[in-house]
Amino acid sequence: MKRVGSIRHTIIAGALGSLGLASVAPGIALATQTAGVAPIPAVTGHLLGHFSGLGPPTTLQCEATLGIACFTVRQLQKHYDLAPLYAEGLTGAGKTIVIIDSYGSPTIQKDLQRFDRAMGLPNPSLSIIQPEGAIPPYDPTNATMGGWASETTLDVETSHAMAPGANILLVETPVAETEGVTGFPQMMAAENYVINHHLGDVISQSFGATEETFPSKASLLSLRYAYKNAVEHNVTVLASSGDTGATNYELDGATLYSSAVNSWPSSDPLVTSLGGSELYANSAGHVLPLSNDTVWNDGFGAGGGGVSEFFDRPSYQNSVRSVVGDSRGTPDISMSAAVNGGVALYLGFVNTGYGINAPGWYVFGGTSEASPLFAGIVAIADQAAHRDLGLLNPALYGLQGDAGIVDITVGNNSFAGVTGYNAGPGYDLASGLGTVDASRLVHELAH
Repeated sequence: MKRVGSIRHTIIAGALGSLGLASVAPGIALATQTAGVAPIPAVTGHLLGHFSGLGPPTTLQCEATLGIACFTVRQLQKHYDLAPLYAEGLTGAGKTIVIIDSYGSPTIQKDLQRFDRAMGLPNPSLSIIQPEGAIPPYDPTNATMGGWASETTLDVETSHAMAPGANILLVETPVAETEGVTGFPQMMAAENYVINHHLGDVISQSFGATEETFPSKASLLSLRYAYKNAVEHNVTVLASSGDTGATNYELDGATLYSSAVNSWPSSDPLVTSLGGSELYANSAGHVLPLSNDTVWNDGFGAGGGGVSEFFDRPSYQNSVRSVVGDSRGTPDISMSAAVNGGVALYLGFVNTGYGINAPGWYVFGGTSEASPLFAGIVAIADQAAHRDLGLLNPALYGLQGDAGIVDITVGNNSFAGVTGYNAGPGYDLASGLGTVDASRLVHELAH
């Protein structure tokens, strides 16, 4: 069955009471999951029901009900050391995070308010535009729309949680992105509109297509104009690296390549590629320090990473040429993406085609989480610098070994029978440069 676009997220939802098998939707492999039952390896993810209640589930509740950990955004704020920045008044105020998603969500405004009340966060300025034309009416039985609606929720709520003072601009496009070119013309035109009208400071993209699914290299390169424009206007562009380790999907959107491949726009040298890390909790449900993070590879998925088929090594990766060779290597940075340790977010819509049968709190994983998490940190860095930082990659590689970048040295992104890459000291194709201590990184980037 064809998956929902190329969305880089995995969603798990579990009821505090009984768990039932949901109806299968494109892009989601569904399976009942209870404590003590090993997760079923999935192409994209699992969906099991929902947590009801006014607030999100705790880590211990997820462990008891699903057999996996989950975290709230408050736990992620602490893990990435954001409190010192907030104490300085650095919250992303005055900056705008741009989220690009097909279709959007019919309830995102109310969902964000509900999420903020539960998490004690201020309501941000959330604006929605459709520069490429009106969005088709929401169909609660359409699995593709349900997938993009959940993606929109993930992008908006996590980026806001990291930078609670930043504005959010949700840019909705009317054509779903899949493998190959489909959907990208509208997305790139929409991003270019945002850049030309100075509407945002950092763009988060939680989608991608395998490079080999484009008809030609030229067809891919013709879509890069928005990223070139972003560099000229000092707008930072981020992209998720993928959820299937060193492999990715063929043009049918269901079959994985049997060899290592990479995806675009994550592979674009003008984009910062966000890989996946896995966080861990102790017996009391508290997240362990950054030094314990590993490469995301938990059976549900694995962080994308590898070398590009189309792009040569950019100059900022010359210091890691022994790892990437003559090609662009990804990811650049890794953030939380594991399903076993996913983030709890609020969905207010119903989509029976996608298996979302009631509003409630759902647990998300995937590198779709990593990109908006880092977008929030970039917005804070822009505020601290009193300017937009633009393309971050040269600065990030120049900071390798500094306190703001925490090396990930454990794990690999082998997945679905395709041998991937091992993490180790320094840069690698499983975790990139590593993960981040936001308080230190923001000041290193700003100065």
